[in-house]
Amino acid sequence: METISWNDFLKVELRVGTIVAVDSFPEARKPAYKLKVDLGSDIGIKKSSAQITDCYSQEDLVGKQVLCVVNFEPKQVGPLISEVLTTGFVLDDGVVLCSPERRIPNGTRLL
Repeated sequence: METISWNDFLKVELRVGTIVAVDSFPEARKPAYKLKVDLGSDIGIKKSSAQITDCYSQEDLVGKQVLCVVNFEPKQVGPLISEVLTTGFVLDDGVVLCSPERRIPNGTRLL
């Protein structure tokens, strides 16, 4: 494992947002959803691709809060430009989203 400095960590903008829309993403190489995540008034609603179909249905996701990296460069994923990285834990049976234990205002930064 490579160590990083506190200043390196501070460069990563990890913020909480609420999933407001979920669409299927048949064009993705691996099964995925297209998400729209509300990250608060300063950041707005951003798009993300997430390979979470093994653990979540579309109905499970609307209203769920998730932790996102908001300062990566946008990434082309098939026809979608993913604007944020929705974080999760990769397990043998799928990806489990990183989510706060209680409701937090959208856009709140993790430190």
